Amino acid sequence: MNLNKLAWRNLWRRKRRTLITAFSIAFGVMLAVTFTGAGDHYYTRMIDAGASMGMGHVTIEPIDYNRAPSLKKRLNEVQILREKALARPEVADAMVRISGQAMFASAHKSVGGMFIAIDPAQESEKSNLFIRSMIKGSLFDSADSPGIVVGAKLAKKLQLRIGKKVVYTTTDAHGEIVSAIERVTGIFKTGVSEVDSAMALLPIKRVQKTLDYKADEATLVALILDDQRRTLKLRNTLAALPVYANTEVLTWQESQPDLAGMIAMDKSTNYISQFLIALLVAAGILNTMLMSVLERKREFGVMMAVGMTPFNLFRLVMIESFWLAVVGLIIGIIITTPWFIYMNQIGIDLSGAYGDDMDFGGVLIDPVMKIRLFQESVIAILSGLFILALASGAYPAWRAGRIPPIDSLKIN
Repeated sequence: MNLNKLAWRNLWRRKRRTLITAFSIAFGVMLAVTFTGAGDHYYTRMIDAGASMGMGHVTIEPIDYNRAPSLKKRLNEVQILREKALARPEVADAMVRISGQAMFASAHKSVGGMFIAIDPAQESEKSNLFIRSMIKGSLFDSADSPGIVVGAKLAKKLQLRIGKKVVYTTTDAHGEIVSAIERVTGIFKTGVSEVDSAMALLPIKRVQKTLDYKADEATLVALILDDQRRTLKLRNTLAALPVYANTEVLTWQESQPDLAGMIAMDKSTNYISQFLIALLVAAGILNTMLMSVLERKREFGVMMAVGMTPFNLFRLVMIESFWLAVVGLIIGIIITTPWFIYMNQIGIDLSGAYGDDMDFGGVLIDPVMKIRLFQESVIAILSGLFILALASGAYPAWRAGRIPPIDSLKIN
């Protein structure tokens, strides 16, 4: 008889046990999709949020600027650098920016913080978290229009409102202390306390004049990608081009090491959880197949007595494991699909659990738990559980082939 047909029939001789094991595999699929999908969603959202807070997914900056930031260090011909980057298909947007530290002062108080000088013509809500987090007023009209946009907590500290004057003091391109006055045109609130209490946006051309920068000088060019997984490939491609020879091209992991470290730690915890789930699924499959083999010792002895080889017995049990894995994965896909659709489109609101602490490593996070899956994640889940099921059947299959025919036929 064909081994495939025989294995399929053997599998359903104990329907209840087979279905229990198949559903354990299916449950493993659902848990793996949930854990992996939540990671794919959260990590992507955090990386994108971090990129939109100033540095981008990939950052082009002066050599050694990341290690020791200074407004003395600057890029030349930034528009050319931007245009060359925009020519790459991976790059969705590119913004020229100046980033630095400053002291902000009003008539009531002085507070230290950070500023990012931008060109509104290059910015959008998608690429700039501060713009899409505006709660009062508006962004200044152009790169040389007067104005400043401040965080909500910084505005509270300095007792600012729309139209009020702010003096910012920093160091220029030569290391000299310089100051300038701007009026508040807008206030933003990201939900990240450290950012809202210390960050401000300024018009880049006015900042260039204050810092004694040339019109084509800035401290960085921030690149936004449609798919954050392409950052390393893009970094390597750009770094090899002659136009970027006197610059550093960094991925978000290098420009935001704290965020990268926290994501790596969280991924490790996620992997450990999935490994434990995999062990439970493997134990269930091993138990089912081993019980099946031990119950059929006499049957296997008869089969070997009439000419079946130990290798064919091994194959038979492995084929049973194969069909068990297939059935379990099919059931898993069926029961996981509606769960995935719900979690992908609607999700679970966890804002009550987070409270006011809505950041992770200084980056705003989405309080609604959703899941998404990259193609490689789907392949990894299905192939991983399938291989696990086959591997769990290897020992029982080996035991089946090692049963001595004479001993198995003895009547106790």
